[in-house]
Amino acid sequence: MIQISALPAFTDNYIWLLQDPSTLRCAVVDPGDAAPVLAWLKHNSEWTLSDILVTHHHHDHVGGVEQLKNVTGARVYGPANEKIPARDEALQDNDRISVLGWDFDVYAVPGHTLGHIAFYHQGVLLCGDTLFAAGCGRLFEGTPEQMHASLQRLAALPADTLVYCTHEYTQSNLKFAQAVEPDNADIAERVKNVAQLRSRGEITLPSSLALEKLTNPFLRTAETSVKQKADERNGRDNRSGAEVFASLRAWKDKF
Repeated sequence: MIQISALPAFTDNYIWLLQDPSTLRCAVVDPGDAAPVLAWLKHNSEWTLSDILVTHHHHDHVGGVEQLKNVTGARVYGPANEKIPARDEALQDNDRISVLGWDFDVYAVPGHTLGHIAFYHQGVLLCGDTLFAAGCGRLFEGTPEQMHASLQRLAALPADTLVYCTHEYTQSNLKFAQAVEPDNADIAERVKNVAQLRSRGEITLPSSLALEKLTNPFLRTAETSVKQKADERNGRDNRSGAEVFASLRAWKDKF
């Protein structure tokens, strides 16, 4: 059974480490910095880094890729429509790859960047900066319509799917979620749980899609309370989910 753990990088990034104990091979996801991965490999010298998965081209996700490939010879998978350093396999929507004996479906999830992809294996979603715990990525390249569609696609996966995003943004995202839905008891409970985790220096990930559907405003655009708040914010009747999303995202950008 593959084990997944986090290697912290920079101030709030996580590089996900996937380990297959039966082969002593491992993979990393979005290594923006080679140093934490190389330090782990040095400390765990019996392990071999065989694969590197990349969701999008931002430097805090690809900065360590080339060095890691040079040192380990790992195979690099990344989106076909973005410039990914040292990429071996260019991935398109609905491709399927096998890593450490697990099959991953590749989903195009444009919004944060235009070529952003996510990797899904039953019960596990590696989603980069598209879906965050209680939030979503900023729209650096895509449109609100694209991001809303991408989030809806991820939200349609099974509720027990674990969400492995790549930043520790949960606390600040929940502050915004509470501003959108001040009477949401699930959000209030999550705020309490996350505060306890952070006070012990523990990470707040992975999340689950079930929890996101209860507490993430960007997955709750069809809820009356969320739509009303979005309407209030931009003074118009937001007819579609994408319009509600656009209103929320614009508010969050200044929050």
